[in-house]
Amino acid sequence: MRVKFLSLLAAALLPLAGTAAAEGKLTVYTYESFTAEWGPGPKVEKAFEAECGCDLQFVSAADGVALLNRVRLEGEATRADLVLGLDTNLTSEARATGLFAPHDIDLGNVVVPGGWQDDMFVPFDYGYFAVIYDSQKVANPPASLKELVEGDPVQKIVIQDPRTSTPGLGLLLWMKSVYGDKSAEAWSKLRERVLTVTPGWSEAYGLFTNGEAPMVLSYTTSPAYHIIADGSDRYRAASFAEGHYLQVEVAGMTRTGAKNPLSQRFLAFMTGPAFQDVIPETNWMLPAGKLEKPLNPAFAGLVQPSKTLQIDADDVARNRKAWIDEWLAAMSR
Repeated sequence: MRVKFLSLLAAALLPLAGTAAAEGKLTVYTYESFTAEWGPGPKVEKAFEAECGCDLQFVSAADGVALLNRVRLEGEATRADLVLGLDTNLTSEARATGLFAPHDIDLGNVVVPGGWQDDMFVPFDYGYFAVIYDSQKVANPPASLKELVEGDPVQKIVIQDPRTSTPGLGLLLWMKSVYGDKSAEAWSKLRERVLTVTPGWSEAYGLFTNGEAPMVLSYTTSPAYHIIADGSDRYRAASFAEGHYLQVEVAGMTRTGAKNPLSQRFLAFMTGPAFQDVIPETNWMLPAGKLEKPLNPAFAGLVQPSKTLQIDADDVARNRKAWIDEWLAAMSR
């Protein structure tokens, strides 16, 4: 009788135990390079779990655009409490899905070019897109987007797909910022220099560092990795006369995640030193929040854009499909 009673009691407590476990778990969708062994994910996970006494679980997708596509497909049934890795080119579309909730956290620690005011998305880093070149293979790197477009087709570049990749979308918008209505013509010229188009940044940069192409679309901060980790300045960013396109990466809380108190706690944590100190030398981007330790001197020698280029997020949302269709048509001719 006693054994039966204890068995019944244990069965009755199982749902409560499951609820407690669920309340102590935070699920964050992010991109693959964030969760990689060398990325910020492992250090961020360790630091946040030490602070919250909870279980932080990352679920990865190829890149930022893929993240939005996945959440949109899952809808209200998404397991994501937070989505980390969208950027300012996607925030208007993300907001329009109705799947995200206001964060209601203090943004006092946030520092990004042009300032930040948004009740739904919180920045965690920022950077400028750039063409990274191998100085042992490219003696005269392009000094402008025009020189890249019209340069020697023998010198190839690897780029990313704007349908799945935030850098790929960034290049699309960079081209649109400079060429406007003549973008299709510019893409047709650039196509001759494109070795391949990858789904995400990791694949593209891997092809570049493996020597498959002398140039790749990445960030002005990418050379800092090679200087700090490899002790080499072989890979450099080309400074473009027209300016460089700005990317601010953000995290947003889903409506599902709004029910989890850990969501807001993580967003607040994300703007502070325990998160931000990890970013520069793991995600190789510029910090968007409060630091406790100074940036490595390698960052001081990076390309400083002469002009910041950026298209309003609402304009991107209205035109993204048409601009991607234009890109597809030009690249497939």
